[in-house]
Amino acid sequence: MSALGTPSSRSPALDSPDPPRGTQALRRGLAVVQAVADGARTLAEISTATGLTKSTAHRLAQGLVCERIIAETGQGHYRLGGRLISWGGAAIAENPVTEVAGPVLAQLSETTQDTVHLACEDADTVFYLHKIDGRRGATMRSRVGGREPLIRTGIGKALLLDGADRWEHLADAAHSCRPSSTGDEHADFPALMAHYARRGIAMDIEENEPGIRCVAAPVRDAHGRIVAAISVSATTPYMASERMEALVDIVGSAARDISIGLGARPPFRPTG
Repeated sequence: MSALGTPSSRSPALDSPDPPRGTQALRRGLAVVQAVADGARTLAEISTATGLTKSTAHRLAQGLVCERIIAETGQGHYRLGGRLISWGGAAIAENPVTEVAGPVLAQLSETTQDTVHLACEDADTVFYLHKIDGRRGATMRSRVGGREPLIRTGIGKALLLDGADRWEHLADAAHSCRPSSTGDEHADFPALMAHYARRGIAMDIEENEPGIRCVAAPVRDAHGRIVAAISVSATTPYMASERMEALVDIVGSAARDISIGLGARPPFRPTG
């Protein structure tokens, strides 16, 4: 959830020093788009989030509406526009991870009957690239183009498996996101991540969404770097501890197949 109006929510386009000459209007326009993407709906909220005056924010917003990059509702509120949907779909389609992973994820979905995700890390969040809904249990809130926290999701932890230097930094945030009455003995986030890194997989035991559990594994490129992750998720009745363990090899094998498609070779560890 964005914190509109706080310094941390200001667009980097306005905060970064020494912008190239002649790009101020572009950067301000992008800041308006980012504010709307972060949840700003009224002109006042956009102005607060970007630091622009209301008149400047209004002028830029109207230009973006004309280009269908944002849209104005009947109540004078703003939302993202249709052109961004088109651009986003094209960007995802051109991602080589998405192309390579597609057939593997389809087979994984068929095998497990559960919800399958593909995601990458973006701006310290999980960014979902692909989702195949499961055929049983409740519908999950995740969506393509959506974001979730790295430290609470299984797929986010899978993206962090090589990042031991980041685990301690994230520990304080993870402390408030401990599993609720799940019996997970790895309450300490760095210790939990070290445990998962040794296994080459990660899990989410209702840490991000009550009643939802998942098993996740990293996807590596030709240099052995983690560039994405996949997961299989289901509601608790279909994801007992025994089944989670049974899925470890299945999910790990699918992730390895995708990694091989991207040029990775065993032992699937960073080369440098």
